[in-house]
Amino acid sequence: MESIKEKELIHMLADPKTERKAFGILVNQYGEKLYWQIRRIVLTHDDANDVLQNVFLKAWNNLDSFRNESKLSTWLYRIAVNQSLDFMRSNSRRTGISLEECDNGIANTLAADRYFDGDKTEALLIQAISRLPEVQRTVFNMRYYDNMKYSEISKILNTSEGALKASYHIAVKKISEYFNSID
Repeated sequence: MESIKEKELIHMLADPKTERKAFGILVNQYGEKLYWQIRRIVLTHDDANDVLQNVFLKAWNNLDSFRNESKLSTWLYRIAVNQSLDFMRSNSRRTGISLEECDNGIANTLAADRYFDGDKTEALLIQAISRLPEVQRTVFNMRYYDNMKYSEISKILNTSEGALKASYHIAVKKISEYFNSID
């Protein structure tokens, strides 16, 4: 599928004659980036695929609510983060296991995941990240892996840039402490 600029894509999505084609382009252009954002939250490939499908369903069903006040990518990231966190909370309630215990368990078994292709250091980083509180983990992932600007993360998470900078700094400190503790 072709890749087109965001403004043109938004225009196509608003037109009933081209919205299906435009949505296919949207899925093609943003699918992989959203998958990895989701995967860093839910950690497993199968769960990330399930959440990604839910993200695109929610986006499709709510196209008319996109008011063009932010970038389309920001709107999609917001949906992806919210769906991922909802998925994790739902799993926690269903299993009766806290989010932290669930995340640590998943992170510890990640190396056995056939879709995980990282080395030992990457596995340790994922374990360290999984121990972070929800907000710090999300901010760290967006900043470290996606190299997002604080202004964009602020729009996605609906919080101040100052709070995000503090969360990121604390997350980095906790990750460093984790690596120092295993040496």
